[in-house]
Amino acid sequence: MRSLKSGKEATVYIVRTGTQLRCAKVYRDMAQRSFQRRTVYQEGRKVRGSRQARAMNKRTSFGRREQEAAWKNAEVDALYRLVAAGVRVPRPYGYFNDTLIMELVTDASGAPAPRLGEVDLTPETAREYHDFLIRQVVRMLSIGLIHGDLSEFNVLVGPEGPVIIDLPQAVDAAGNNSAFAMLERDVNNIRGTLGRFAPELLETQYAREMWALFEQGNLVPDSPLTGVCAPDETAADAAGVLLVIEDAREEALQKALAAEG
Repeated sequence: MRSLKSGKEATVYIVRTGTQLRCAKVYRDMAQRSFQRRTVYQEGRKVRGSRQARAMNKRTSFGRREQEAAWKNAEVDALYRLVAAGVRVPRPYGYFNDTLIMELVTDASGAPAPRLGEVDLTPETAREYHDFLIRQVVRMLSIGLIHGDLSEFNVLVGPEGPVIIDLPQAVDAAGNNSAFAMLERDVNNIRGTLGRFAPELLETQYAREMWALFEQGNLVPDSPLTGVCAPDETAADAAGVLLVIEDAREEALQKALAAEG
């Protein structure tokens, strides 16, 4: 067993199961600050019962434990749902004692796959990856899920192309008031990353288009999209905007730390 990635919420190890190498994601217990930040993501998620919901709302010690468990279980549940929906994510193999066992995504040589932000791409490949990832976001949204933190840090590049990872903050699209802000941030993060190699991608507006179809109940995995959408002049979602700003600051910090490393 050796460490592959260490973050503020979990450490990922490479482990051997029989003759196979897999990932073991060991979740950490989170501090109060992290719970407060995660409240926006957890809005709309179902909990086991009314007692658990009341305790979580009151932030009792029992409620905090339930909230912690719900946060960890969210990624496990999302992975199983996304695999069933045909989204390219690591295949989960089980969840035991705060540890998620899942597929190890590798490159063509069998080494751990690089992140999207660590590879140089031709304009043609960037356009191909962008089209694929937009389709993955649509496929996720069509079953009511939004990644919530999709960026160059949460996409690996395997031999067959991009693989989406890190889903503990997966958002219930129908039950979360900040869902569109998170969807738009996800789409625009991917647009910005791949637009460095194919600048015409920076002009696309897929988030509003797919969200309009979702709200109408017409979004399906193969819904035709143009990337062109009239601007929305309704009042801004202040909470969602603040969340985007906060997470943009955190992403900038991650980039700075990655550059130093």
